Amino acid sequence: MVHHRPVPARLPVPAGLGRLLVLTTVFICAACGLVYELELVALASYLIGDSVTQASVVLSVMVFAMGVGSLLAKRLRARAALGFAAVEAVLALTGGLSAMALYACFAWYGQARLALVGFSLAIGVLIGAEVPLLMTLIQRIRRQDAGCAVADLFAADYVGALVGGLAFPFLLLPVLGQLTGALLTGAVNAVAGGALVLWLFRGDLSIRTRWTLVAANALVLVVLALCSVLTGPFERAARNAVYGTDVRVAVQSEVQEVVLTGGGVSGRPLSLFLDGRLRVSGEDEYRYHEALVHPAMAGPRRRILVLGGGDGLAVREVLRYRDVASVTVVELDSAVLRLARTDPDLVALNRRAYRDPRVRVVSADAFEWLRGATRGPFDVVISDLPDPGVTPSAKLYSQEFYGLVARALAPGGRIAVHGGDLDARPRVFWTVDATVRSVGLRTAPYEVRAPAAHGQRRQGWAFVLAARSPVRLRLPDARPELPHLTQETLSAEGRDAALRREPGLLPSTLMHPRYAG
Repeated sequence: MVHHRPVPARLPVPAGLGRLLVLTTVFICAACGLVYELELVALASYLIGDSVTQASVVLSVMVFAMGVGSLLAKRLRARAALGFAAVEAVLALTGGLSAMALYACFAWYGQARLALVGFSLAIGVLIGAEVPLLMTLIQRIRRQDAGCAVADLFAADYVGALVGGLAFPFLLLPVLGQLTGALLTGAVNAVAGGALVLWLFRGDLSIRTRWTLVAANALVLVVLALCSVLTGPFERAARNAVYGTDVRVAVQSEVQEVVLTGGGVSGRPLSLFLDGRLRVSGEDEYRYHEALVHPAMAGPRRRILVLGGGDGLAVREVLRYRDVASVTVVELDSAVLRLARTDPDLVALNRRAYRDPRVRVVSADAFEWLRGATRGPFDVVISDLPDPGVTPSAKLYSQEFYGLVARALAPGGRIAVHGGDLDARPRVFWTVDATVRSVGLRTAPYEVRAPAAHGQRRQGWAFVLAARSPVRLRLPDARPELPHLTQETLSAEGRDAALRREPGLLPSTLMHPRYAG
């Protein structure tokens, strides 16, 4: 076996300063690498959902690919400076464009899973090639014990990863957004890698090679800068591809992307999308909210708690009862609340619910708010939260959460829970039912369906009505007119849902969530 012995480098600076510059480059490259990784995880969670699965896919593929990259880098050690410069240029371009490419795949092709795996693999291979090449370069500056060299290299690498990991959620994402943040990271990556080789190790390169690297890095920076200029038009075109051409409002809040389409002069029904998932849509919205709210209103109903439902549509249904004394709305996303108060079409749809003096709004996480102090007691709790299959909301469908809700219930109080689509994901729905029952509540399941569009499956929503005593599905005797819900259809849908019960399911807890699938 032939062992490669690094040839001492001819440096323009003292060896000590040269080592510091290499370690500084290690620090910068590690920060950029972790930003690429977190950006892939975050964007995949937004576009595909189920953040646990997406994080697992990205991390496992990237770690595997880093091992492959380390092995492949052995072939470049003889020309480590040139190899490192080439790796960094390709990594800067690939990582910088990854967010834009993933969003394009989602917008125009309807899925981004293959692109996610492909970029995770490519970026992982390139990151994995960095350390062996940098190890060779640092040993060429001054030979030292391998253990000490590895310790210095990994110390700089880990500190850089810390900085990158903190910069992504607290600086890049809130200030620049996904696309511009990734492009800026790529530019920093290209400058750091190119500058190290073209200045510190320029003695290893021929004049032709130097100019080739200058041209390559300049091209990478021009491409990244051009894409940065075009992020605005690109995002608008991608949103039009996803939502149609009548996007009126698009806001990236601290919680999610909020998009409003239709309404106004467009002639299309008003639709509200949260992270790409449809939450409100025309006539179907009335079917959903009538079924969610009104069965729970049969009984005492002076004090009402609405968890989620920041669009104000569940509140609209609650306020149709004149004997309601107070409504407390706990909504995490202040951007949704702001739209529900200010957007003319959404305000018209929720019938100015937030202008009613009986309504009090709390912008907070529902779990933390219920946990914080003694809440209630409430006669009715309406849980209008995202589907339980979405990982960030799994804690809001957990045994611990329903225990807090039950604690806030007044004697004789009821809870109405949206549990997803019984037809499409029956196991998820019955897990919600089992979890509610696990805190000592009795339950009655039911669902409603919208008329099927031509050639499409009927949209359905399933609910759990719960109380401490046995529950009977009934509408209030004194109730407003409900054009989409009658006592007969409610009873029939309740009987049909009960016949489809899946027994023996375990409750979902914070330590063992059971909603994946």
